[in-house]
Amino acid sequence: MMTISLLLSVLVMNAQIKNAKTETVKIFGNCGMCQTKIEKAGSLKNVAKVDWNENTKMATLTYDESKTNQDEILKRIALVGYDSEKFLAPDKAYSSLPGCCQYDREAKVPVKVDEVSGATKMVMNDNTTMSESQEINQLQPVFDNYFLLKDALVKTDAKIASAKAKELLTSIEGVKMETLKMDVHMVWMKVLKDLTADAKNISETQDIKKQRDFFKSLSKSTYELIKVSKPTEAVYYQYCPMQDANWLSKEKAVKNPYYGSQMLTCGKTIETIK
Repeated sequence: MMTISLLLSVLVMNAQIKNAKTETVKIFGNCGMCQTKIEKAGSLKNVAKVDWNENTKMATLTYDESKTNQDEILKRIALVGYDSEKFLAPDKAYSSLPGCCQYDREAKVPVKVDEVSGATKMVMNDNTTMSESQEINQLQPVFDNYFLLKDALVKTDAKIASAKAKELLTSIEGVKMETLKMDVHMVWMKVLKDLTADAKNISETQDIKKQRDFFKSLSKSTYELIKVSKPTEAVYYQYCPMQDANWLSKEKAVKNPYYGSQMLTCGKTIETIK
């Protein structure tokens, strides 16, 4: 009966998730509380569903393979404290679990992840996440193109802004999210949809007012991403009181992208990120 019930659950989930792929993997845990946390961490509405069996320690992953993959799901689960056969949870996350949830940890083969450069390989274990340089290689084009778009808006050049937004969109699509550090990966998953939509919307219009409106939301997403990424050089988070909107700049001097030459120095720096 349990097998039939699980099969029916998977069939229903497949109907809700497009491009559904189903896999079975082992995830370590002890009890019903573990089941709740594992399934909540791994599941995303209409994208991924996790069903974990506390007796067998086996989890059924059902997901839209055009939007996510097994590694992304297992990383999210590891972040809340649960080992799988591919990823080890951070020690701090495991130690934070209630006593009844602290399963016996077993030695596992570290996961090898290709670096962006392709020259070497990184080994991921419970003390090591992705290298800082790898993270920078992945996200730096996104940040660079954001700043170029901002500069075009400062100059009130809608044509250049549209072109730079297209380049930003390309750099967003080029990020291999599975190679990001765990905390950066989680923020990336959170902002990706809005980041992509705003860049696309700016690229498809040469109406400077509309571009600036979309830039407000784009800046919010970029702020969340750049803050967790801890840039090697100072980035200034600036505020325009007339628009009640923010933007990011590599320069401390205020150059307002929402007004350009009309009110170039309107605003102030409210945070320095470094």
